[in-house]
Amino acid sequence: MRLVSVIVLFGALTVACSSHAEAPPPVDADLGSYALDALSRTVAATGPMRCPAVPRGSFTGEGVRWKTPLSVHPAFAERLARFEAVVVEVATQVYGRAPKRMAHLGSYNCRRIRLYPDLLSEHGIANAVDLSAFEFDALPRGADAPDELPKALRRAFRVTVLDHWTPKRDDAVSRLHRRFLVELTDRLVARGDIFRVLLGPAYPGHKDHFHFDCAPYRLVVL
Repeated sequence: MRLVSVIVLFGALTVACSSHAEAPPPVDADLGSYALDALSRTVAATGPMRCPAVPRGSFTGEGVRWKTPLSVHPAFAERLARFEAVVVEVATQVYGRAPKRMAHLGSYNCRRIRLYPDLLSEHGIANAVDLSAFEFDALPRGADAPDELPKALRRAFRVTVLDHWTPKRDDAVSRLHRRFLVELTDRLVARGDIFRVLLGPAYPGHKDHFHFDCAPYRLVVL
């Protein structure tokens, strides 16, 4: 099992850090342009707050359906569609088919960042998603399956961040679920045109989900 990596990436600079991530850096011009980059994320650390008015719509998925619709900015919906294409690619290689649907814990939510209360969460501008699980239907009759696919995974099953990022059991099924999650996040980290921030169980408060967003900086803590 690979070691958990906790890194913060700022353009060409790579800084190792502890399990408590550093405060998010300023806008990084090396990340390219994005529709919400110019929007201020600074808010009062206490008291009532209002989130900026941004366009958002209901997104149910293009490559893979979301179990419940997401409320996201149009620019983030485009990134989600690219993400779904990667999910289909990795899942097909590992399981012989794409997931039927994906489950999430939230998208739009007007709130501060819990660890940095003077900063607006990307959820507050419909620019983030908390992904918790992938749900697969049974392998279609007669369909080709990877040679290493256990018989149990020819039936319907569910892969969750909570149960399978760090599996409690060491068996063929658990190892394959772990491989799927690791390969998926590795490819997302390697891509510069999907998500900029990728947080997982190594980041406080994220043991049961991946948080993906397009903040104007690069942060990877998985």
